[in-house]
Amino acid sequence: MSDAKRRTLADLQRAVGLQVDDEGLLSELASGLADVEATLRDVVHSDVQFVNDAAVHLVDAGGKRFRPLFTLLAGQFGGKDREKVVIAAAAVELVHLATLYHDDVMDEATMRRGAQSVNARWDNAIAILTGDFLFAHASRLVSDLGTDPARIIAETFSELVTGQMRETAGPRDGDDPIEHYLSVIAQKTGSLIATSGRFGGMLSGARDEHVESLRQFGETIGAAFQISDDIIDIASPSDELGKAQGTDLREGIRTLPMLYAMSDDKANSRLMELLAAPLTEDADVAEALGLLRDSSGLEHARETLTDYARRARSELATLPASPARDACESVTDYLAARTH
Repeated sequence: MSDAKRRTLADLQRAVGLQVDDEGLLSELASGLADVEATLRDVVHSDVQFVNDAAVHLVDAGGKRFRPLFTLLAGQFGGKDREKVVIAAAAVELVHLATLYHDDVMDEATMRRGAQSVNARWDNAIAILTGDFLFAHASRLVSDLGTDPARIIAETFSELVTGQMRETAGPRDGDDPIEHYLSVIAQKTGSLIATSGRFGGMLSGARDEHVESLRQFGETIGAAFQISDDIIDIASPSDELGKAQGTDLREGIRTLPMLYAMSDDKANSRLMELLAAPLTEDADVAEALGLLRDSSGLEHARETLTDYARRARSELATLPASPARDACESVTDYLAARTH
């Protein structure tokens, strides 16, 4: 394995907590990710320079690449059709990138992965259309893999959009806010990671029960990542986050620790007042963060995260012992540890 590939893979491992001790698996993952990157750039290329610049903007910005990495890992449980697994890995990353273009418009974001967001560099219309452009190319890639993968990616699109719509609308009258939140993150975050595992397994020829375990693991670990991020946004100082604390508070987004705190009959009345609307003043954000850290909500969210990590690990128990399974297990350990 080249030094460049090793450094790239090491950076990705640190970002998602993946621990790979087997040199052969490391080499295969590094080679697979290099092929995914090449596929991404080839697929989104356009002879129209303006379209090309917008399309490669987030590809060049990098990111965790967890979804293609998990697709490649899941492909280890079958061991066949490596080319198809790489294509699927590139497709799920294209879908993820497309959702980021759309998310930045909805969030009115100005930065993404340390670079200026497309909506800020150009405008909202270009960002939305570029996201659509990436969705189209993801669909084209998957169509070459067969009817079942094409159906699965269409169903995944539906889950992603439904989750986003439900989050935007909020819980309806009579809905439990916590159950609503957990089901939304299963759709918004868990569904695409579930499809990553499913694609890797089925396209590599893994047994049906192993494909299902990989799908379930992906959905659960995807939701766990979101819960973990919710906790860190409150519990970690800005210098560790690499961004301002309390982003969700500033945007008026009620994350799991907040919802648990609000469901506590003994909740601090000042905290309830602060959580009633987006916070624009730094002093109010700092006060809310302090009250949340002292509330039952943060610890309750950590307990839920631990349960999700346990459930994810239990899905892996049905898979054959291998370096790939060990690598997946390491992610569950990392998720629980990163919030303490």
